[in-house]
Amino acid sequence: MTKEFKFFIYLLEHYADYKRVDAGEILKVLQEKGLLDLVMESYELYHIEAIENAFHDLDHLIETGVSLY
Repeated sequence: MTKEFKFFIYLLEHYADYKRVDAGEILKVLQEKGLLDLVMESYELYHIEAIENAFHDLDHLIETGVSLY
C-alpha cells in the first residue's frame, strides 16, 4: 500500500469523524460527485497542511466541485 493511499484512508476516516458520519458515506459522496480521484491525488497538498485545512477544502469541494487551493 502506498503512502498516498494510506494517507487517503487516514483523511477519509478523520474527515468522516469530523462530519460525524460513516467513512463509507463520505466515500460514496466523493464517488457520486466525481471527486474521488481528485482527493486521492491531493496527497502533496493535504499531507503538509493541518488536517483541518483539508477538511475545509473537502467541504468546499463537495459543496461546489472546486478546491479552495
